[in-house]
Amino acid sequence: MTRLQLSTLCAMLTMVNLSAGCDDGSDDDGTAGAGAGLSAGAGDSGSSTGNGFTTGSQTTTGSGGGSCNPNLTGVVRDFRAYEDGVGHPDFETFGGDGLDGIVEPTLGADHKPVYAHSGSTIYTTGPAEFDQWYRDVPGVNVSIPFTIVPTISQDGSLVYDNSAFFPIDDQGFGNEGREHNFHFTFELHMEFAYKGGEVFTFTGDDDLWVFINGKLAIDLGGLHQALSETIDLDARAAELGITVGETYPLDLFHAERHTSASNFHIESSLEFSNCAPIVY
Repeated sequence: MTRLQLSTLCAMLTMVNLSAGCDDGSDDDGTAGAGAGLSAGAGDSGSSTGNGFTTGSQTTTGSGGGSCNPNLTGVVRDFRAYEDGVGHPDFETFGGDGLDGIVEPTLGADHKPVYAHSGSTIYTTGPAEFDQWYRDVPGVNVSIPFTIVPTISQDGSLVYDNSAFFPIDDQGFGNEGREHNFHFTFELHMEFAYKGGEVFTFTGDDDLWVFINGKLAIDLGGLHQALSETIDLDARAAELGITVGETYPLDLFHAERHTSASNFHIESSLEFSNCAPIVY
């Protein structure tokens, strides 16, 4: 594209308010700049979509390429605690401190975890009740979009650390007389470019499942204190069916089902590539 063509395109974009950071490729002295290109502007704020989700922020590189800031938007679903025969029977009902093989090792065709039992476990009521955790069910749960905004550490890793993870206090069904809203699930879908050498660490309570390429990579399902697990993608590449240079989905499912703490910690060297939220 010539400089004249690029200038014309910039002018057209300005008319529709899309030219933030638009550069016609010329330097102050009128010569063609080496970094000529169009961008949405470094650090643009997230825009709203019709379903109430934000698309997150966007940054651009000097060469005209682009990548997304690590704003991760997913869905929180609020549930009522089960008390006096009212509420969801999986929330505030079970006690204990341990793990249980609640889900199948392969993600379902609808991008949801598949319950691995025909009946109850020591931490769950049954398949019908579990299927409500990550699906909108009127009268049973309330769906609320929520965006995690991590930071980038000095070594380039994405970090989100919250030892009081209560994203929907006073929302949905409310706090039900408690200091915080303790009874919810969180569903987050992302894509990443596998470059080799990446790791993904999660620490939290209660239930947590991470699927990579549709395969169960972290299984912390159950009621427990804060537990940690790290995925070394290179070490598990064959198991997960991933190849360097390709792009894969990462699907995270979390549940906070019991008082009185809520921890949520992510640390990752993955480069997430979906600029807009992925919602199923």
